[in-house]
Amino acid sequence: MTFSLAISNHRTPLKNNTWLKIFIGFFLACWINSYIGNTDTANWFLENTLVFLFLGFIIFTYKKFQFSDLSYLLICVYLCLHVYGSKYTYAENPFGYWLKDYLDLSRNHYDRIVHFSFGFLLAYPMREMFLKWLKFPSWVAWTLPIEITLSISGFYELIEWAVADIFFKAQGDAYLGTQGDIWDAQKDIFLAFSGAIIATTIVTLIKKLIHTK
Repeated sequence: MTFSLAISNHRTPLKNNTWLKIFIGFFLACWINSYIGNTDTANWFLENTLVFLFLGFIIFTYKKFQFSDLSYLLICVYLCLHVYGSKYTYAENPFGYWLKDYLDLSRNHYDRIVHFSFGFLLAYPMREMFLKWLKFPSWVAWTLPIEITLSISGFYELIEWAVADIFFKAQGDAYLGTQGDIWDAQKDIFLAFSGAIIATTIVTLIKKLIHTK
């Protein structure tokens, strides 16, 4: 069982992709657990709407386009972080409270962790998609993940506003989880943006080190 760090030119059937089956099994276990005993079912479904869409995209494109095992691992970790947050609502996440007490923080920062992870963990899969699937030039494949992370983060904050203030007002506070911070949306966008920059910088440095050897 080998672990692929780069996209292969041949298509591997799901039944032959051991690592992907492990990632799927682990995520499904986390997803089911996040629903069982959740503290707010309505909020759980709101938080997981994008998960359904995200998984639909991966499943629909699998026969034609496949990520490397590394990208599937990063995607799996991000989705697990997200669904764990949806079980308790981000603002009431137990790990966030533990971190708050341990580091003597002013608030539950679990939502900030996930926003940062959005850029940090998904920049590399996006880079693969642009470079290998769409055949974009290297500099474009490195730049677009950062720009798209910034755009999606901003758009997601608009979705949060619409969901919380227009469509589902009863779930507004639980869904937004601003915890009284008027700059919460801007900080979330900045963290995702920073995560993407850090991820692309790390990968660039690693590639340069490999090529200089």
